[in-house]
This record gives sequence, structure tokens and C-alpha cells, in this order.
Amino acid sequence: MQREYDHSKCPTSRRLLCRPLLRGWTDPAGRPSGFPSCRHRVLYRWGRVSSPSPLCDCHAHLDKTTLGLDWIKNEVKPGLVNLIANEREHRIAWGLDPYRQAVRHIRSSLGYGVLAMRSHIDVDTQHGLSLLEGALAAREEYKDLFHLQLVAFPQSGLVSRPGTYELMDQALAMGADLVGGVDPSALDRDSKGCLDAIFALAQKHGKPVDIHLHEPAELGAYDMEEIIQRTEALGMQGKVAISHAFCLGAPIPGLVPPLLEKLARADITIITCGQPQLATFPHIQELAAAGVKTACGNDNIQDLWSHFGTPDMLQRASLIAMKNLCRNDSELDLVLDLCTRSGAQLLGLESWEPLPGGPADFLLVKGSCPAQCVAQPPVERMVFRRGCLIAKDCRLLDC
Repeated sequence: MQREYDHSKCPTSRRLLCRPLLRGWTDPAGRPSGFPSCRHRVLYRWGRVSSPSPLCDCHAHLDKTTLGLDWIKNEVKPGLVNLIANEREHRIAWGLDPYRQAVRHIRSSLGYGVLAMRSHIDVDTQHGLSLLEGALAAREEYKDLFHLQLVAFPQSGLVSRPGTYELMDQALAMGADLVGGVDPSALDRDSKGCLDAIFALAQKHGKPVDIHLHEPAELGAYDMEEIIQRTEALGMQGKVAISHAFCLGAPIPGLVPPLLEKLARADITIITCGQPQLATFPHIQELAAAGVKTACGNDNIQDLWSHFGTPDMLQRASLIAMKNLCRNDSELDLVLDLCTRSGAQLLGLESWEPLPGGPADFLLVKGSCPAQCVAQPPVERMVFRRGCLIAKDCRLLDC
């Protein structure tokens, strides 16, 4: 007998995701008749929620994490320049082998259900390309399980440190997927020179751009306007992201709305991480209302900048929701969407949508609805890659 489903309620079929897994792909015949076509699927009988795509960490630093190392006492002085210098001077002496640490971060991410990531990798005159070489080796080793984009990231400065531009050029030629940058005015002290160099590299190599922009208020707004102008002038709409974008949270009347309108027009993505200590940050509800594409990431995970954090993007979703005062279920659903479907789209993984005939890559978590999984991230999870269970309860299985 055919069963009717009330699309406003949780479906009750056991058959969902029992029959659909066929040779690592979803089988159209496995979907029960009348089952709702919604982004978040709920296995009510099992008490499991299926995400619209695997979790995606769109802003990470694989080469920085201290995962698996002994406690490293942190006495660094505050300030961006001090944090950068402390890491650059001590990372190798303190045991941050880039390949080993990248592998540890990837394996931990997989355990939590994160199957895709964009990671910024430092490129500087002190370490050359060694950090990128380690990340590239880790990517090759886990290419069948983990989708990884690497950003060549001149964290110590681009035009302000002679020789860095040439290293960036080499990094993009050897396999980095994107051109990175950071605070053109505040760090490089040369907004025009820095942004011209970033976009020149992007044009030369045909690569997208992802720029860290920590600069506050009017200074950040100025550099954001410059990024938007170059994006449109060079026809790079849809190929540029701005990470952090703290200036979009500035409480200055009339500053933010025009920026949001221009970002949407230029098809620039904002990547936010919802760090608890931030005084100003882009509000996801405002970004969504303005039509600005948005994705999320963990940023620093237990490194020389901060002892805090895990690779768990559900935990990060919870932090972002709290930071943005998300109370109702629709707002919590939005946060999960930013950490799954929107992130997958940014990483070029539209095929991860749960469509008939698509790859059977998905995450099941214990919960009654998506909003609960964001508000109360569960340990109980099952992670599937090409139809195979690869992780359970936040631990990667031997596979």
C-alpha cells in the first residue's frame, strides 16, 4: 500500500538511505513515493538527520595546527603582527611539521563529517614553499576521501617582503588553487600595490582569489571597495572571496548597506568564522537579506594563535549561531546551510547535492531536526563517502 507523507512533518520511512546506496551512488528507486524534496532529510525512525551535503570547512589553516603535539605554552603579545611573527619564528622549532600536521587535521575533520575544505597555507621568505609542499603531499594521500583546496597565503606580507611575490608565483604553478592575501593597508601598508599584485597573480595563473580582511570600519571598507572594483573590472565575478570582513559589522550609519549591495552585484563570497572574541563581524542574517553569498569555516584550530577549537563544523555552526543571536529554527537552518550546501558550492562541489544518481557522500547525525543539530551538536554521527561508512561518532574508521 502506498503511503502518503505530510511534508510539514518528519518522514517516517526506514527505506530512505537503505536502498539508495548502490555502488557509491544514490539510486533513484530508493526514494519512497511522495517523499519530500527538501534540503535536510530526516530519518525519523532512526532519529537521524541527513545534511544537504557533507560538512565543508571553507576557511582553515592546515599547516598551523598543533593537534597531536604536547602543550605549547603561549605567551605571545597581542596584535596581528606579533601573532604572525611568533608563529613564523617558532613553528619548526616547536614541531609543526607541515605534512604531519595537515594529515592530523584532515583525519580529525573526516571523523566529524567534514569532507571538503579550503585551507590557507603560509608562503613566506623564511619557509619558502616547504609548508605548501607538506600540504600538497597530504592532499595527494587523502584525495580519495577528502576534497581540499589550497590557498597560497602571504601571511607575513606580499609587497612589503621582497621575494614573496616570486614565491607566490611558484606556489600557484606547483599546485596551489587560489591566490591569498591579507590586510592590504594595515599589514602591507600599500593597498594598491598589494591588491594589484594579488589580482595580477590571479590573472596570470587563471586562479580565484581569497583575501583575509581583518581591517576595521572605514579602513576595511576602503580595501573592500578596491577588491570589488578589481573584481568587476577584470571580469572575476564569482571567483573572489573575502574572509572575515570585520568591517561589515561596523556600527557606523550608512557604511555597510552600500557595501553589501556591491558585494552581491560583484558575486563576491563572504567567509565568516564566528569567533567568540570578535567585537565586529558580518551578520549572516544581513548577508542573506542582501543576497550576498556566504560560507563558513573554523579558522585556527589549536595552534600558535589560540589553544581553542576542533575541526568539527557542527560545533562551529553552533558558535556562529550563538554569535549571530540565532534563536528560531529557520535561522539555525540557515547556519547549517552555510556550513554544508553553500560551502560545497563555493568549493565547486555542486554535485554533492543529494540528487538521484549523485555521489552517496553524506552525514547522518542524531537529532530530530537540523536546528537541533546546530544548537546541540551530537557526538553520534555516521559519515559516508561513496556509500561506505568511513567514520562513526566523530572517529575515522580504518578504511
